[in-house]
Amino acid sequence: MKSGIRTFAAMGLAVAMLTATQVTTAAATTLRVAINASDVANLDPHRASSTADKTLIGWMFNGLVRFPPGSADPATIEPDLAESWSVSDDGLVWTFKLRPDVKFHGDWGTLTAEDVVYSLKRAADKERSSFAGTYDGFKDVSAVDPMTVRIELSYPVPGFLGLVANYHGGNIVSKKAAEELGADFNSKPVGTGPFMLAERVTQQYVRLEANKNYFRGAPKIDEIMYRFIPSDSSRDLAFSSGELDLIYGKREQRWVDTARQNPDAVVDIFQPGEFRTIHLNQSIKPLDDIRVRKAIAHAINVDDIVTYVGKDVGPKGCSVVPTGYLGEDCSWSYEHDVAKAKALLAEAGHPDGIEITAVVSSNASQLPIMEIIQAQLSEAGITMKMNVVDHPTYHQQIRQDASAITFYGAARFPVADSYLTQFYHSAATVGTETAITNFSHCDVADAEIEAARKAADEAKRLKLWAEAQQKIHDAVCAVPLFSLMQVWERTKALDYGYDLKGAMNLAPPITESTTLER
Repeated sequence: MKSGIRTFAAMGLAVAMLTATQVTTAAATTLRVAINASDVANLDPHRASSTADKTLIGWMFNGLVRFPPGSADPATIEPDLAESWSVSDDGLVWTFKLRPDVKFHGDWGTLTAEDVVYSLKRAADKERSSFAGTYDGFKDVSAVDPMTVRIELSYPVPGFLGLVANYHGGNIVSKKAAEELGADFNSKPVGTGPFMLAERVTQQYVRLEANKNYFRGAPKIDEIMYRFIPSDSSRDLAFSSGELDLIYGKREQRWVDTARQNPDAVVDIFQPGEFRTIHLNQSIKPLDDIRVRKAIAHAINVDDIVTYVGKDVGPKGCSVVPTGYLGEDCSWSYEHDVAKAKALLAEAGHPDGIEITAVVSSNASQLPIMEIIQAQLSEAGITMKMNVVDHPTYHQQIRQDASAITFYGAARFPVADSYLTQFYHSAATVGTETAITNFSHCDVADAEIEAARKAADEAKRLKLWAEAQQKIHDAVCAVPLFSLMQVWERTKALDYGYDLKGAMNLAPPITESTTLER
């Protein structure tokens, strides 16, 4: 019966995909992709934060500079919409010369400095951007002339080029399209990238068409069918039957080992890892008591979790700043000690243990880990009731303080300030006007985080970042777990056109050089 259900599901998928692609000609090259989501939430690049959203954004938009296809290393950043740039001796004024004759998608005209000024000011506006907090150091953005942009900073910004790269708020939009479309821009985005939005069917697919006017040359792939298939087994079945060319993989060692046995497929594992962390919500009792937070930290066995995830896809973390980020400090960790956890609970007035509630995503990369943590906590007398919901609902509820424990994974520009600012500065606390992703309600290291941003001396900045991490550790704002690497599977007929080692948008970039031979 189980096999029959899967076969029927695959047949239904095939029919749906055939119907969706009948509008294309027989000669068109269509890349068929599937992601582990039920839909996209934001196609506005200044709002897109989930993997499903960022994947599409990465194929449709450009920044002033870019991570070259296949790289997530800041040292490799190169020109994109800007053909060159210069910086003042004090690091406070950056001037960018734009590439001429770059066309926006559709009939929205040609890129000018006004579009860049509008985009970066929009990225810094908390009313229009989910990444506004990272642009606090921007004093002014102005057009020197139609093809020149000047950015003035209030202080030297660590990893500045990452803020104007093809990632998060650095993506450049059409000013005219954004202003005229208003709220509709979220579902009708206009960029300059190699692919542009053609069609969106809620909870089924997004179809992209090649941007024949792309400034680096027309893509060799004519269109991308981007399907929403939350079920891992359904994606696997559709891929193995030849109905898909590229799928989001299951980020577990067992899945990787099995997928590698397919002689016609390639498994890509690449940076950056989404850093998995358990955030302890101090606004919910009894987690306002540091002894309870310490008890939870000692009850969690990170080594067992890493063993489950696997060596290739889940290297262990040791700080609240992700592994490999500039400024990461690994001088401490929480020791797994169930007896100590029980003693701390008793000291806090809970000799019979406690009960807490966690909102948990049904996503396959989260739910199994939370089930392991649930079992570990129970050994110390901590009952964690899990409210399992779909992924969009999970994102909504954790930002409403509905969860005492929040399991969250994210990848940011790889410098310590990115994570410290967005997850551990009080201005980023969920529920506030300046909210980003501080689910812990942590505020112990604000001074060090702010001082590090303004430090001109690199050694002083590193020292301040280390002090911030130590304070966050001592306050037990969160328990770092592991970095979950990106895992995708593709047919050998798909050639990216570059060597894939990293991708800041968490998906293989599909570029003008990507080819598909069937």
